[in-house]
Amino acid sequence: MKKTFWKNKKILITGHTGFKGSWLTLILNNLGAKIVGYALNPISKPNFFDGCGLNKFIFKDYRSDIRNIKKLYAVTKKFKPEIVFHLAAQSSVLVSYKNSLDTIATNVIGTTNMLEVIKSCRSIKSAVIVTTDKVYQNLEQKIKFREDSSLGGHDIYSGSKAACEILTQSYIKSFFLDQNSCRIATVRSGNCIGGGDWTKDRIMKDCAEAFLFNKNITIRNPKASRPWQHVIEPLFGYLTLAEKLYFDKKYVGAWNFGPNSRNNLQVYNVANYGKKILKSKSKITIKKNKFYESKHLALDSSKSSKYLKWRTLLNAKQAIRLTLDWYKFYYNKSLKKKIIEFTFYQINQYKNKISLN
Repeated sequence: MKKTFWKNKKILITGHTGFKGSWLTLILNNLGAKIVGYALNPISKPNFFDGCGLNKFIFKDYRSDIRNIKKLYAVTKKFKPEIVFHLAAQSSVLVSYKNSLDTIATNVIGTTNMLEVIKSCRSIKSAVIVTTDKVYQNLEQKIKFREDSSLGGHDIYSGSKAACEILTQSYIKSFFLDQNSCRIATVRSGNCIGGGDWTKDRIMKDCAEAFLFNKNITIRNPKASRPWQHVIEPLFGYLTLAEKLYFDKKYVGAWNFGPNSRNNLQVYNVANYGKKILKSKSKITIKKNKFYESKHLALDSSKSSKYLKWRTLLNAKQAIRLTLDWYKFYYNKSLKKKIIEFTFYQINQYKNKISLN
């Protein structure tokens, strides 16, 4: 990444009020970008974006549904962004079982709306469509998924995101092959953790709220293995990719930004390590999950490593510690008002680890 590239760049983030969107907002602000956000109000209480007043770090804060294509057109036409990060989504596997139609409408129709708007807006030079590591057809064979691995989806969330991948590639082939067209990529990361994620059924949020106050915690799928990574890591990968796309169409396509497979830890081990870090007396109990969730996920990110020089710098335990440090700071009444400063501190500490030209 170039230090000066993002200075005053006009960026549209959809889903900016979510967990990843909040971190991306702060990172881009830190890099000097001019940001417009388009999203629904946060659904979790507490929440990172509104609870910590992150709207002061963006130029305009639009609250509307990604399914409202007229509003999306109007916002884009007025702002004329140069780069788009599309994160707006229903992002929970368990919620997708309960609200399947809403999940499909938000993820599939919402992404299609974004692609239609990009098609109509000549100011947009590059766009990154965020999906998930769950887009792959997972036969539980403990293999690493490459960008060209078969797509699938046992649950509705995974299926909706796999559909987004297919639709995006169809749009690219149908409308974006012209040299002057916007250059688009889809990105898939591992299980992202970090401070400020209060989404229901998130393991790190549950661990923090239990262990900091010595409450017992119940986990599901204790033996499920996941590619844990701090949210900062893939976000800097997305930024690197968007910068490359801005100038060159050879970066169009699908990209993995997952951690090394040695960062995979079972859910029970994550909870137990969190308990150890926070020196908690809490008990960890197990509840049988009635819905299917994959037992093993691992991404092959060699493409990103080779062509973008991207790699994870934090192992799983470092990512867990950073995350719990954030929550510990937030729940300390005397420190909470400085949580944004602490978040920027974590961002800057990570920036010091990577190479900025």
